[in-house]
Amino acid sequence: MSRHIKDMVISEIQSLIGDAKDFIVVDVSKLDAISANRWRLALRKDRIHALTVKNSIALNALKRKGVKGLDGVLSGPSTLIWGSDDIVALSKSITNWAKDLKKLEIKGAAVEGQSLNAAGVETLSKSAGRLETISELAGLMLAPGRQLAGCLQSPGGQLAGQLKTLADKEPAA
Repeated sequence: MSRHIKDMVISEIQSLIGDAKDFIVVDVSKLDAISANRWRLALRKDRIHALTVKNSIALNALKRKGVKGLDGVLSGPSTLIWGSDDIVALSKSITNWAKDLKKLEIKGAAVEGQSLNAAGVETLSKSAGRLETISELAGLMLAPGRQLAGCLQSPGGQLAGQLKTLADKEPAA
């Protein structure tokens, strides 16, 4: 392939991946055509992209975009996976597919410039996702306010109850 053609392919890959920085690499070469097609269509519904391309060209395109951590992972038959809401949701989806399709092999990932092996991707899939983490943080930030409101309401409620009791005991004048 000529240098001009390679540059065109690399620029096309760069436009496809956009601003994505986190990727999972899988091997789908052992899947039959029907399973692979069903898998790709399901990924597309979840806004997950899959791209099978020559490893050296993919590495070149990713390096030009500033993506690091896939040097050791991209070898042999490889498909780049990216998209979804966050890398945790992506890893959950891919590990679920790897359980359903026994011939789908997770090779590794690049998360924020760090390389992960297949076990690391599975561990990542078991952690809390973006939305879960945000809701936990919101709950933690609101907890002191709730406790303060409870403390303020408790003595005030007791005082109001005692005043009502005293008012009920006093004869009307």
